[in-house]
Amino acid sequence: MNDHLDSLKNLPPDPDSDRSQAQPDLRKRRMWRNLFLVNLVLSLLLVAFFWLPLKVSKLDNFLNSPSVNLPKTGEMEPIEEPVFENPVKVENMLDSHWGVINASSDKTWAYLNFTEGKQVAVNDPKSLNWDLAFRRGKVISNGGATNPNGRAGLIDLGEVDFDSVTEAPKTGYIQDNATRTEPENAVLAKWYKYNYLTHKLSAKKNVYALRTANNKYVKMQFLSFYCSNKETGCVQLRYSYQDNGSTSFLKDKTAWVPPETAQNPES
Repeated sequence: MNDHLDSLKNLPPDPDSDRSQAQPDLRKRRMWRNLFLVNLVLSLLLVAFFWLPLKVSKLDNFLNSPSVNLPKTGEMEPIEEPVFENPVKVENMLDSHWGVINASSDKTWAYLNFTEGKQVAVNDPKSLNWDLAFRRGKVISNGGATNPNGRAGLIDLGEVDFDSVTEAPKTGYIQDNATRTEPENAVLAKWYKYNYLTHKLSAKKNVYALRTANNKYVKMQFLSFYCSNKETGCVQLRYSYQDNGSTSFLKDKTAWVPPETAQNPES
């Protein structure tokens, strides 16, 4: 009898019995894992629902809040030439210009005329006496929905060296389009980067090709949104303006003649 009991003790454990004991532990682990995932998703949703609108609102306030102690509105004030790392050297390049636009007002536009190289007073926005208009961080052009009479349009050339751009594209310029509130230019809608943690705005390094209201060409780059006294609302630009009507940003000793004029010299 004892021998029989001893033999039963030495039998291998029943695998079905072990499996039945392990199943409750497995179900508990799955339950806790699922609860963790649900809590994680809910937390992210709450952050997106409450935190992001708050940050977007702060960005709007930052861009639209009026500044003080700014340069007087008038001619585009020259600024000291910035220092760029490893600039591309191209011979015969048109001169570059640097200037600052007083775009501090959140109600009125500051108009820039590249032909004159300065801010101009514009009584009629449908005129051709301006190329770009600035209001805080918003920039529009003199063309499309803003002014059907204007030829202004832009192309984003990407993060390229400013001096490496020796010619503007001949086609593909994007003009202002209508929105539910006011016209905007999609190319210039996000010319800056905004840090939601520090609430600091920095200009992208992108270079833009601009066709002006009267069909001339400019290459330009935003440098800053800050004034020398650290106030906001000073849009600093770098640009080269080709006044002879060609798309080239290289100097030419001979006057450029439009093709239609060359074909019809008497016109």
